[in-house]
Amino acid sequence: MNWHTLYSLVFAAVSLKSNGIIAPSSTHSGVENAVIIQMFQWDWDSIGEECTDLIGPAGYGFVQVNPPAEHIQGLDWWTDYQPVSYNIASKHGNRTQFKWMVDKCHATGVKVITDTLFNHMSAVQGPSTGTAGSAFTKHDYPGLYSYDDFHHNCGTPNNIIIDFNNRYQLQNCELLGLADLDTRSDYVQARLVEYANDLRSLGADGFRIDAAKHIPANELEAILLQVPGFRSTSLYITQEVFGGTQPGEEVRATEYLGNGDVHVFEYANEIKAAFISGGIASLKDLDSRGWIPSASANVFVVNHDGERLDKSLTAHSPSNTYTLGLVFSLAYPYGRVSVLSSYDSGIEDHDVGPPDGGRAKCIGTGQDTDANRGWLCQHRWTAVAGMTRFRNAVRSTQLENWQSPQRDRIAFSRGNAGFVVINNSDSPWNATLITGLPKGRVEVGADGNVTIEIHGRSAIGIHVRET
Repeated sequence: MNWHTLYSLVFAAVSLKSNGIIAPSSTHSGVENAVIIQMFQWDWDSIGEECTDLIGPAGYGFVQVNPPAEHIQGLDWWTDYQPVSYNIASKHGNRTQFKWMVDKCHATGVKVITDTLFNHMSAVQGPSTGTAGSAFTKHDYPGLYSYDDFHHNCGTPNNIIIDFNNRYQLQNCELLGLADLDTRSDYVQARLVEYANDLRSLGADGFRIDAAKHIPANELEAILLQVPGFRSTSLYITQEVFGGTQPGEEVRATEYLGNGDVHVFEYANEIKAAFISGGIASLKDLDSRGWIPSASANVFVVNHDGERLDKSLTAHSPSNTYTLGLVFSLAYPYGRVSVLSSYDSGIEDHDVGPPDGGRAKCIGTGQDTDANRGWLCQHRWTAVAGMTRFRNAVRSTQLENWQSPQRDRIAFSRGNAGFVVINNSDSPWNATLITGLPKGRVEVGADGNVTIEIHGRSAIGIHVRET
């Protein structure tokens, strides 16, 4: 490896409205990259095209796509999360389109993670039909599941979870009225393994296990053990385990570490609190909060649920805090980062489905004439795409040279490979800062320092270019 004293100035975030669309490089680096883009509600054709046009060339490692299984009918986003069969036939596309998308992404070095539903089926009492015409009722899915394959009579009114700190209720009652599969059953496990292996046969590189906390960790493990590549680098697993780190919570997040990565929802809450009111200097020791160890943590500033629950920063957060939170997340060495790429209207109308039925168009490209119903395309923002390149460049380095002269101003280096400055105050920040970088073309002095002015509510990142 030869480190030349040549730097890439990766971005200067100014305001959310002026976030540009970054121009991708012409070739994929060939390095295994780590950042995940959650392509929320994008259809398969749009994702395949975006992998070719931008996601691969920009250096992203993964796309996370919506559940591909047949589900209940309806335009709302949450219909995807009520499967009625394991046919690859959702409102986002059919089996042929799904395979085409995977192949297009693989051709540019991007892996595909599917949001995957093992915990439950639908909440529709029925009789009804799914997106591919399959007939069903809530506890009867002909040719797949029948009444005895679900949990019943868990001891609560209507069989619904009441106490979200109670292990028995969490793993035997129904989540929001969704028919809860008996994942201890050998028969149920076999059907879930068939589904997972079918996705693998189509090229899926990983699974996000939705509602993992509602499945006992050992039962989830028994399913995954029968999937090719489990516990190897060829299959990435991340699990939705909400909470599980506070006293009184009977189901602990650490129980799931043997199965793969675990979502750290507390991370998003902490980022929002710091950027909105708590002071970002408090984030220095973010990796020592007693959460999941960094090597097993999957973190995000916001995901699709957080965007709708007002517990996370979003594109509607004030004073550019959302963009700056994303910058921090991609610069700070904790966990594997997922970035949500979503649509604007879903932030205010919590049920509404995607614009144009999921055929994605990005604000700022001239394709979308209705910005209020348009796609945000956060993965295209200059700050996000630039900091993804930054994260790839500093991947194996540690946090060093932390500087925070005020509660809303921080700077730090990643070894001798990168340096970031974030000004979350309204006024400019003029300072001479320790970068940890060798002398180079961005006026880094022989002592490794740089004199810089950062406008209010903005940031700058610099990384050494590997040649």
